[in-house]
Amino acid sequence: MQNEKCVMVIDETLPAGMIANTAAILGITLGKKLPEMVGADVTDQSGNEHLGIIEFPVPILRGSPEMIKQIREKLYQSDFQDLTVVDFSDLAQGCRTYDEFVEKMGRAPESALQYIGVAICGPKKKVNKLTGSMSLLR
Repeated sequence: MQNEKCVMVIDETLPAGMIANTAAILGITLGKKLPEMVGADVTDQSGNEHLGIIEFPVPILRGSPEMIKQIREKLYQSDFQDLTVVDFSDLAQGCRTYDEFVEKMGRAPESALQYIGVAICGPKKKVNKLTGSMSLLR
């Protein structure tokens, strides 16, 4: 895991609640896709059990909708096919059910999607090539 990195890039212009929701959705999907990133459950001194959390930091970086779109387009290139990518778009955010999302996504060209967040995990050098100059979202 030393040569691996995971980041999230989220639209910094979103309200705080939508930023938090976007990060949560990206994180849940990453946990499903990469369960080996989650550590074992732990027990505190009092004997209470706590579910395992990710074993390394996941910086959340600030981006604009244009920056996120550019990054997402680069991630379709063959150079980046070995990265794990989770994206979250305005189309997904606007759906009330998963069935609605599936149906609308099937009719939407990629060029019409406006990304509000993307999570990228994989070899540190490749993740840094895409996001190394970006600053933290605070």
